[in-house]
Amino acid sequence: MVDQTIISKYFSNLTEKQKQQFAQLADGIVEWNTKINVISRKDVDNITERHILHSLSIAKFVSFKKGADILDLGTGGGFPGIPLAILHPEVNFVLLDSRKKKLFVIDEICREADIPNVKTVHARVEEHKAKFDFIVTRAVARTETLLKWTNKLIKEESIHALPNGIIALKGGDLKEELKEVSKHAYYEKTDLSSYFKEDFFETKCLIYVQH
Repeated sequence: MVDQTIISKYFSNLTEKQKQQFAQLADGIVEWNTKINVISRKDVDNITERHILHSLSIAKFVSFKKGADILDLGTGGGFPGIPLAILHPEVNFVLLDSRKKKLFVIDEICREADIPNVKTVHARVEEHKAKFDFIVTRAVARTETLLKWTNKLIKEESIHALPNGIIALKGGDLKEELKEVSKHAYYEKTDLSSYFKEDFFETKCLIYVQH
């Protein structure tokens, strides 16, 4: 079950429909998780904090504009893509993964919760050809690898004040990883504890890399 109070604490302008969609997302993930491993079973009781709110940290960093195209790379159970799609109903989200079972779950949840701005794609990122304003992801690979994978997937022209690029949610010691990136790309690191006060976020961060 979703904890609406924790979401509303940080996102106070949610509509009733959005609140209902977050509830349906959480309920859907919990239900499907009894059949296939959508998320870690130890996270089921903390889905609001560890998955929904974690995903929404990207919306604290940048507010996507109407008509923007966003790719969720390696979406897994639909994070961060689905929560961001609920928050930005006029933005187009493509959720890409190589695991077809999880994409089926995402399609079912989005249908039940009436989230029409999500499209799933079953493919490897190297096979994808469309271009996007931003690519979002949750720790699917080292940042250097993400840059190589997505080199041809970022639009040249930006409609946001923030230049197009990659936004990755990560944790742990990233010194060596970011040292690699700094050799040929501009990046910013933001600690999620600056957005959210819960203990879970003390070791979590967001990495933005300008393509």
